[in-house]
Amino acid sequence: MNSAVETQILCALKQLDETVKSLATANPKPSLLPLFASIDELAAHLPPGTDPTLRHYLHKKSYEKARLYLQGRDAENQVGNCRHI
Repeated sequence: MNSAVETQILCALKQLDETVKSLATANPKPSLLPLFASIDELAAHLPPGTDPTLRHYLHKKSYEKARLYLQGRDAENQVGNCRHI
C-alpha cells in the first residue's frame, strides 16, 4: 500500500507524463520545471520506511521507472546504466 506521499508523487508523475506527451502540439509550450520541483519536494518527504528502489529512481530522476514502480509495474522497467533496474 502506498503512503500518502507516494500517492501524491504518482499523481505528479502522471501529470508529468501527460505534459511531456502534449509537448509536440502544445502552444505555448508548458514549463516542466515546476513539475520537477514538485516531484523533488514530495520525494524529500517520503517516510523512513520507503522502499529503497523508489528512492533510487527518484534520486536518479528516473521518473518513468518511478511511475511504473508506484503503479505496481516495476517488472516492466529495464536495467539502467547503474546496473539497477
